[in-house]
Amino acid sequence: MVAIMNEALELEPGLIVLEIGAGSGYHAATIAEQIGPRGHVYTIEQVTDLVDFARKNLERAGYSDRVTLVQGDGSLGYKDRAPYDRILVTAAAPGIPEPLLEQLRPRGILLVPVGGRLFPQELIKVQKDSDGQVKKTSLGGVAFVPLIGKQGFEA
Repeated sequence: MVAIMNEALELEPGLIVLEIGAGSGYHAATIAEQIGPRGHVYTIEQVTDLVDFARKNLERAGYSDRVTLVQGDGSLGYKDRAPYDRILVTAAAPGIPEPLLEQLRPRGILLVPVGGRLFPQELIKVQKDSDGQVKKTSLGGVAFVPLIGKQGFEA
């Protein structure tokens, strides 16, 4: 799934990327590798144990200078560093979170699993054009944990 999502994000050197759901830090590290030292990944995680786990993994792997880990409600995005060239959500939302669309730069791409708390879910690719209009494309069925937060499912 990491490879599928990275390909759909159309990653290139120098991009600024927001990841919602840091998990182990692995996905952020693969993105950091693809966008190179001129790019940066901001990743938000809500679960304290996962924040600590991801931080240690990213430091050990040498990515702490290219990946910034933030603890918080990822369903609201991370306004402090917006806008983003790419945004990916690694948990299923009931709909496309509006704050993420607002934080997506024109000509940006947002990937988000949308659907139920369990099933069905589909991976949606949102492309914002230079005028701010969005085009949505389904990339098929997926299975993700639920996105918990104000724009996701309640805990």
